[in-house]
Amino acid sequence: MSARTVCEASGHAHRIYEVVDRGSRGETSDLVASSWVRCLKDYRLDPSRPSRPQVLDKAILAERCARCADLIDCAKLEMTTLYQQLGDTDLAVVLVDTDGVILHMVASPDFSQDVSRMGLRVGAVWSEAEVGTNGMGTCLVSGEPVAVRQHEHFFAEFTSLTCSAVPIFDPEGKLTAALDVTSRSQLMQQHSLVLLGMTAQMIENRLLDRRYRDAFPVHFHSRPEFVYTLHEGVLEVGRDGEIQAANRSALFQLGLRSVDDVRGKRLDEVFRTTLEEIVRRSAKSSFHPVPTFSTQSANRFFMVAQEPPSRSTPAAERGGGKLATLRARPTAESVQVQFGDPRLSSQLALAAKVIDRRIPVLLHGETGSGKEIFARALHQGSPYASGAFVAVNCASLPEGLIESELFGYRAGAFTGAQRSGRRGKIAQADRGTLFLDEIGDMPLSLQARLLRVLDERQITPLGSEDCIAVDFQLVSASHRNLPERVADGLFREDLYFRLSGLEVDLPPLRDRSDKRAVIQAALDEEAGRPIRLAPEADALLMSHPWPGNLRQLRHVLRTASVLCDGEVLALDHLPPSLRVGLRAAPARDERDEAAAELSAEEALALNPIQANERKVLLRLLEEHRWNVSNVAKTLDVSRNTLYRKLHKLHIPLSHNS
Repeated sequence: MSARTVCEASGHAHRIYEVVDRGSRGETSDLVASSWVRCLKDYRLDPSRPSRPQVLDKAILAERCARCADLIDCAKLEMTTLYQQLGDTDLAVVLVDTDGVILHMVASPDFSQDVSRMGLRVGAVWSEAEVGTNGMGTCLVSGEPVAVRQHEHFFAEFTSLTCSAVPIFDPEGKLTAALDVTSRSQLMQQHSLVLLGMTAQMIENRLLDRRYRDAFPVHFHSRPEFVYTLHEGVLEVGRDGEIQAANRSALFQLGLRSVDDVRGKRLDEVFRTTLEEIVRRSAKSSFHPVPTFSTQSANRFFMVAQEPPSRSTPAAERGGGKLATLRARPTAESVQVQFGDPRLSSQLALAAKVIDRRIPVLLHGETGSGKEIFARALHQGSPYASGAFVAVNCASLPEGLIESELFGYRAGAFTGAQRSGRRGKIAQADRGTLFLDEIGDMPLSLQARLLRVLDERQITPLGSEDCIAVDFQLVSASHRNLPERVADGLFREDLYFRLSGLEVDLPPLRDRSDKRAVIQAALDEEAGRPIRLAPEADALLMSHPWPGNLRQLRHVLRTASVLCDGEVLALDHLPPSLRVGLRAAPARDERDEAAAELSAEEALALNPIQANERKVLLRLLEEHRWNVSNVAKTLDVSRNTLYRKLHKLHIPLSHNS
């Protein structure tokens, strides 16, 4: 050690003794001062002597990592994402266990090599008792977020570093690890602490899902837009309705201090709903949040409950029995796949078979025919069932936002970007299923990037040069004729071939041979009680063309079941828009006849599905006396959507002006 180094170490030790022995705090925080006291009096460390952390041998480290395998696995992706968000090559993101042993580290090769010389490496022990005051070790002792600037480290060897660390708690509420960012910065890392806290929450939520795979995950928040986000509360509920675990956000929203305050209570002791009821309502709402209330106050929450992840068939058991597994699921998927229409059953069997081999599936079908429901059913029976199902509607996003939604972006990537950056949908679908709805509307520029992702299984967020490895099952859907889009130069041929490992055509409701069973099942689910159809109502529902398919059917039956007080749903309970079809249709005038006819050029522009859809819409318009608002309401679509559809199908409205 050089004389200058010895002098600097001596001066650093003198400042520590000044604080501990004489109480001369100055700018030293209470947290750091308390740590220095422990280092001198409890651990008997000498700040004037050089120190290097102990490094475990490979066998002992391997055994420790095996014990923490689920923690490491849940943390890896989040740590990589955090590293990219911070956007600094001179820092490391570090995970340590409760003994301060570094289990995993994300850093650039140059920075890793640099800090390895002072002992910042996987296997090193950075407990406070071992190396004095530091972000990781002091965080483990205090159990709270910690920022340790350069000169606040106990040993002079580490005063070139600034460390920020936050605790990670397991589903039992016990401290299980610490997550740290170590850099060369001289500034307090408040920004890093915020991002670290968010990342720790994501890791905790992943641990919760993994360790309670046999429980029903119940997601809730006081604001519906925060359900399915980092801010949501999550409860893990057993089949008996007892709460087994909760994340930190759940405790905060419920005003509780620890998991012990809620563990063992029944769900209906905390909320004014039972597990069975909220599972049914969630399926009924297609897993959009539904309202409920606290039993302890008038506070309203929005909630979604799902089946346990472990209900998915294990990969080793998939194959011939998988179709039966999908048919048996008592959720929203059941209305789509359960009742044995030969074409649908064969399509599902083929899709289930290729999903096992990770082959992409491309779905075709009319609006409301259940493409997303079908995709969710495939996800539940796939090797990726334990991961997330992430749906993206490519047609509903502005073109300027699709890229950032899919690929994410690092902090400061563009004006208006979130300060923390954002993980894209593809990264969220890692080890799960990515469902790209209306893929035919994706801009050409993004099609090239998506193709590269599918080939390389890597993504690069906007504003970043680093790649993130991803692995997911891809299911796409479109109402457009993609080969025609390819011929018109609007869709890449190579991407179309990449998406269409297997193409599945979902039949419209009016053509399904199991239509009666589907209608009855939808009625049972919407009503939530035993109910049957009167013969006249059954005949009307069976004869209706259902241009809005399953979505329209559920909308009609939801209202009708509310109007029906008894056990029999009669004709009068159905909306007038359906019953008007029973009366003789009024004679059409010459203008209506003209609207129903197509020129030869227009006829050639429509494919068979569009031609049939045009006939159905014309019939519906006539039933509603060409009232577009009523037709849109019947189809459960907006007026603008219906106007676009009418224009596309060459149905003029000028005759009604």
